[in-house]
Amino acid sequence: MPVTVDLSTTVGSLALPCPVLTAAGTAGHGAELGAYFDLSALGAVVVKSLSPYPWDGNPAVRVHQTPSGMINSVGLQGPGVAGWLRDDLPKLAESGARVVVSIWGQSVSDYAEAADVLAAAAEAKAPGISAIVAVEVNISCPNTEHGNELFAHDAGMTSQVMAATDPSPWPRWAKLSPNVGPALPAIAAAAQGGGAAAVTLVNTYFGLSVDPVTRKPRLGAAEGGPGRAGGVSGPAIHPLAVKAVADVHQALPELPIVAAGGAASAEDVVEFALVGASAVQIGTATFADPRAPLRITTELQSWCAKQGVTRFAELIGAAQF
Repeated sequence: MPVTVDLSTTVGSLALPCPVLTAAGTAGHGAELGAYFDLSALGAVVVKSLSPYPWDGNPAVRVHQTPSGMINSVGLQGPGVAGWLRDDLPKLAESGARVVVSIWGQSVSDYAEAADVLAAAAEAKAPGISAIVAVEVNISCPNTEHGNELFAHDAGMTSQVMAATDPSPWPRWAKLSPNVGPALPAIAAAAQGGGAAAVTLVNTYFGLSVDPVTRKPRLGAAEGGPGRAGGVSGPAIHPLAVKAVADVHQALPELPIVAAGGAASAEDVVEFALVGASAVQIGTATFADPRAPLRITTELQSWCAKQGVTRFAELIGAAQF
């Protein structure tokens, strides 16, 4: 008889029907991927990060292909939380998707404002608001209040931002940067101390791509500017992301982890689970194949059945070191 596989998982107190999610910044602000598959088939859709105000993002060029991935400097373009609640959430909710809202800010007060707007919408029972299941606090984005540093590069700032988003009525996940090396577990602990119900590991790795002919960075060059560095994602960073998840899980085994970083197959999802992730976000893979999140979900069901795994949950933290 065929093996029945239970793909359900929990991220802290949040129960999800399967562990495959989209990653912020790769699935749009609303139901864009709904043109390719049923969004309700995923664990959740994580929308592109939103600030409390509309934001134009960075000038072109914003994305460049790299070996086994890409480098980007999109600059978090978005309509702002209020605009998203009005124009994008209702259609996303109609699709049946469970929604994780990703928020960002240039200052601690920006994060607090974004959380306040969401909380007010929840209290007012805004259209589609019941589809929201969690808030991902993206603290691994540029921090212009303190120069070019990232909030997630400092334990104190990490805790402060998470505490500032406390008005959110949903569980909050802290999206952390991998560019801190061995300090990552300590920063994850600071996020937890600030109220994070889980951490998302990891955002992109710092990188730079230079055009040998123009001798300028490829990103941002189209507008005649000086060009810039960016964030590297895709399969090339997958082993690095697996190490980051393993390090945090070993240091903080009770802290739920949502993994991200180059996952493009069912085996990639399983690998993340084995080192401690309860759910896995699919990001760069959707640029090559918009159906990738559903494909991976289907592959995961088949992989588990073939391996005699009846519950996805039994894989979480089961790696043998």
